[in-house]
Amino acid sequence: MHEKVNLLLVGGAVVTMNDAYDVLPNGAVAIRGDSIVAVGDVEEVTAVYEAAQTLDCTGQVIMPGLVNAHTHVPMSLLRGLNDDLRLDVWLGYLMPLEREFVTPEFVKLGTRLAAAEMIRSGITSFADMYYFEEAIAEETAVIGMRALLGQTILVFPAPDAPTYEDALILCRRFIERWNGHELIQPAVSPHAWYTATPELLRACADLARAYDVPIHTHIGETRLELENCQEQNHMRTVTWNAKQSILDTKLLAAHCVHIDRDEMFQLKEAGAGVAHCPTSNLKLASGIAPVSQMLEMGLNVGVGTDGPASNNDLDMFEETRLAALLAKTASNDPTMLPARQAVEMATIGGARALHMADVTGSLEVGKRADVIVVAMDGVHNQPHFHNHEDAIYSRLIYAAKAPDVVHVVCNGRFLLHDRQLTTIDEAETKEQAAAVAARIDAFVHERESSPYNKLVFLAGVERQESFEVQVKVPLDGRDRILSILESGQIEINRQSHYRQYDTYFLFAKHDPDAARLRYREDEFINEHGEPYQVRSRLTLIGEEERAQFPNAVMLSRSRFLASADRTLRFYREYFAPDTEVTLVKDRLRWHILYEGTDFAINLDQVVTPTMPGYYLEIKSRTWSRNDAERKARLIAEILELFGVNPEMAEPKDYPELALIAG
Repeated sequence: MHEKVNLLLVGGAVVTMNDAYDVLPNGAVAIRGDSIVAVGDVEEVTAVYEAAQTLDCTGQVIMPGLVNAHTHVPMSLLRGLNDDLRLDVWLGYLMPLEREFVTPEFVKLGTRLAAAEMIRSGITSFADMYYFEEAIAEETAVIGMRALLGQTILVFPAPDAPTYEDALILCRRFIERWNGHELIQPAVSPHAWYTATPELLRACADLARAYDVPIHTHIGETRLELENCQEQNHMRTVTWNAKQSILDTKLLAAHCVHIDRDEMFQLKEAGAGVAHCPTSNLKLASGIAPVSQMLEMGLNVGVGTDGPASNNDLDMFEETRLAALLAKTASNDPTMLPARQAVEMATIGGARALHMADVTGSLEVGKRADVIVVAMDGVHNQPHFHNHEDAIYSRLIYAAKAPDVVHVVCNGRFLLHDRQLTTIDEAETKEQAAAVAARIDAFVHERESSPYNKLVFLAGVERQESFEVQVKVPLDGRDRILSILESGQIEINRQSHYRQYDTYFLFAKHDPDAARLRYREDEFINEHGEPYQVRSRLTLIGEEERAQFPNAVMLSRSRFLASADRTLRFYREYFAPDTEVTLVKDRLRWHILYEGTDFAINLDQVVTPTMPGYYLEIKSRTWSRNDAERKARLIAEILELFGVNPEMAEPKDYPELALIAG
């Protein structure tokens, strides 16, 4: 009497990806419940088992479901929003938008959209890192995919947690609810060392060890990340993560583009997995990960698509083919990462990287029934040769495509049957995604309408209305000014010396609040002429309204102040100005009290672009026209004391002077 099973897949070429790499040209797989109960030749399996449903897979390949080792599935709703940017600029563009739109409903819809694409690509398991991961888990479990889901933890506010302490609490609750689920493996996901503090990383490691769950994080993605880590921490990225106990966990490290052999050895000794994301790394110009060296060293390396907003697809056939081709090009050796090894990375290698190899990644008795069937009869996959034992792997890697996937079974349940999705309403999902895209488009259109809006969405701003009485006069020399200031004739409250490095972004189309954006670095100089402190500021300066007084000008303009915690290159690419002006000044500043009134006196030498002589600036804040008139008279007296002719005053601001000099 035959043993009863739920499903028999018969007649296809079974690519097992077991330790012996067994391939059964006329094989069969028997599935009972959620597990594989038999793998063998058709005659052997059908002699023992009888199924409620039998699928004839003649001419097709029966193989393990593919494992997407790193992605951010809800970002399917942000696909194609803004491409061709560097990683830091792309993140700076995206993160404010995520704070505006990302909700549990958003991530569920994004998960459905991504899952539909992944299932059609033969993916049964994936590793995700995003916000509201519990909502992603709920949706993934309903759809029926297997996933390692990491709750993101950042040092700054995120869509689901105002502080990292809140994020840790959220992550703990997520783990407690889902740990032990048949499909969902919860994980802790500190985004990266550069969006964390040492305390945050150590807290994540403690949490992961306490519940024996993986950590999923980004490591060594860009050269800038490596350089910053060496500059700030005096060590490379893997070593820094190791110091914070991240390597003492079941680690999944995404990207690892910029790691050396010592770091590879550290990861191997830690039993870590690596997710290689070739398309994303190329698209963001992050580089090519040294995958061949990792594999030679015995690291567990899988293939990941990364998020669909940075790839921009979730096609594992395309991703794995690119991984194989890149390894050959990077090493200048066509024998590197052959087709069988590439299939291994996309299946059991990915499962090992996710610390799930005991459950999935190969077709073996006792493992969960995560199986796909791939058609091999397409014109793009003809003809077939059989003289080489690895020919079937070559057909899968170099010729097969995602639309060739006919059936997908995960945990014994059909997710795709005869190329039809069984657990997702694809048409409705696409319609809902289009509605979200329309709302995001409107939001982005508003943000892009002015530099002010872009600054607000990026960092928030503090507004100041600035009313100043000021005069600026060019000088041939500065000795007389210094002599008067040192003589005691003027009461000096404090003085300072610094170099100002100004970059002005000018915009052809702007509103009255955004005439120019200034990125300023002040380098403070001590009495020995040495810099001892640096500060950076970002100021959006509105159009000026000028009122002329004898010997002075009153300026009225708005200023918006924001922190400048990113690089000049970032702001240049983010704001995309029409014109850019660079100015370097050596500035001596005195805050004085004259006739009971505060004034600031600046003595500037413009170094870049080179301008002859010096500029004397005298200015004071003012609040009324009468006050401005009084201060204008006092400025005239100070100019007379300095022996400076007020009729020589320069009406232009420094950016205009720099443009003329340039």
